[in-house]
Amino acid sequence: MLGPIFAREFVTVPRSDRHYTGRAAALGGLWTLGITAWLTASALGPSMTLGESARFGRLLFQIYAFVALVLVVFFSSLTAAGAVAREKDRRTFLLLLLSDLRDSEIVLGKMLGSLLPIGLLLLGILPVLSVLVLLGGIRPEQVLQAWLVLLTSGIVSGSLGACVALWRDKAYQSLAFSVLGVVLYLCLVRVVSSVGAVVWPHLPWTTILAWSDPVTALLAAVEQTPESVEQFPAAIGYAFVMVAFSVTLNLIGIWRLRVWNPGREAIQQRESKQDYELDEKARERAHAAPGRPREVWPNPVLWREIRTRAYGRRTILVKLLYAVVIGLIAYASLASIRADRVPFEAAYGLLPVAFLSFLLVAAQAVTSVTAERDLGALDLLLVTDLSPREFIFGKMAGVLWNVKEFLIPPIALAGAYAWFGRLASAPLGAADRASGMNAESFLATSLGLALLQVFVLVFGVFIALRVAHSRQAILQTLGTVFFLSIGTCICIYLILINGGTFEYQFLSFALFLIAGIGGLLWVLGGDLPSAALTLASVALPLGVFYAVTNVLVAKPGSVESTPPLVPFLVVTGSFGFAIAAMLVPLLSEFDVALGRTRAAE
Repeated sequence: MLGPIFAREFVTVPRSDRHYTGRAAALGGLWTLGITAWLTASALGPSMTLGESARFGRLLFQIYAFVALVLVVFFSSLTAAGAVAREKDRRTFLLLLLSDLRDSEIVLGKMLGSLLPIGLLLLGILPVLSVLVLLGGIRPEQVLQAWLVLLTSGIVSGSLGACVALWRDKAYQSLAFSVLGVVLYLCLVRVVSSVGAVVWPHLPWTTILAWSDPVTALLAAVEQTPESVEQFPAAIGYAFVMVAFSVTLNLIGIWRLRVWNPGREAIQQRESKQDYELDEKARERAHAAPGRPREVWPNPVLWREIRTRAYGRRTILVKLLYAVVIGLIAYASLASIRADRVPFEAAYGLLPVAFLSFLLVAAQAVTSVTAERDLGALDLLLVTDLSPREFIFGKMAGVLWNVKEFLIPPIALAGAYAWFGRLASAPLGAADRASGMNAESFLATSLGLALLQVFVLVFGVFIALRVAHSRQAILQTLGTVFFLSIGTCICIYLILINGGTFEYQFLSFALFLIAGIGGLLWVLGGDLPSAALTLASVALPLGVFYAVTNVLVAKPGSVESTPPLVPFLVVTGSFGFAIAAMLVPLLSEFDVALGRTRAAE
């Protein structure tokens, strides 16, 4: 019923080695999280009572469910959008339109086919969640309701990503619109429910929010009370709403498929008699593009990145959508500032803003190279007299110019928190000291954010040039940035639930570090490892872990706030070395980095 596109994905996905590697990594991550939570709970005493076991099972179930929700929502939208965008970049999507496939087979086949690996991962997570019932604290109905929320959230996110990719022509726009669309929906749902509760208080806004927001629906499934058990489950209502959204998005994609596509094909005009009657001087003055010819800069790569529409005609829509999302997050974060000191208050707004900035910069960087490869333009650039320095720095400078609007908001929000005195604290009455500590914290935070953005930029270009397959390069880049950010947040949460200490969790955090080092070795080294890249893969997780523990143990936002100099130097040293380790082979071993020569040869 779904056509040959889905049938091909259904047959070929289990044959890939990455399929089994991804399943093993996902279940291994859940196992490590379980050990960490167990060590935290075991620190309360030598043995657990039935009540403590039930509380532990409920805590572990909550951690598993919300971590899976974040991964499923974002990776479903990115995977579906990337699958369609890759077909467009390679010009193979036109062949699908020219075939006898029905529109529904193209749209549903690409969307559901791209979501097959995520669906199989959800099937692998279901037995793990079911085992937690034996610990107590949760019921089988809660497991099924939480899994239903995860499944429908992945389907609607994938439908959104596929619909956006069918609408837009460029891979970067598809990825950016998909991520921003998900975040904007999560923000608008809460804004509408908050405003509606004031304007129309007679409506059941609590139920409306639970039926439309995945976080609220999952929370209702995880934290059920005796009163809520007798009510209609919010997860089932949420599933019905999300299925309706998915059907609507797919119907829009099927309806507009041949209207949106092909969207960037140049219309060939027939040559008239006047074209043959031009004299020689007129032929010399004639050129392909209309209007006056433009002077190209000494670095043509940089000129194309800045002076042309290399990333589509409507990139301004991405920036406007980003501004709306950041405005909502910043308003909600700054509005929560109160007179009393609240630990980690700045992180509530700064972390999501910085994460979105990193993800969009990485998407721009990796697609700036993969688009050239898919169009066949990268091979033409390699046979020109462009030097490696001109190509690499031209691409990076052009990406920085195009994403400049994404770089400023995290630093501006950090400045706002420093102005309100939320980046650091000092004893009451010591206004001069508090001002100095906030200025020092703002300087360290802003410089650290700038360095991380440069790292993400270089990392995206590095992976795009090292990995020959565009889809794999995009997934590796965005997946690495995603897991580095989410993994750091998970470590922070695990330390916080244990009272700001990590002595009882040393073994589990060691497993986290080993997994992070192994993943970076595989991503950075790949087929062409080097001593510098190996050292960078080891230094990055250790540096981030040291900086996180140094800040958390010192209780930021309290009178014991640690000076930010040492964590800043550690992060600067580790990420700065990683940037140098990636730039050196790109500039000095250009042929090797681009795969034109092999180590065996």
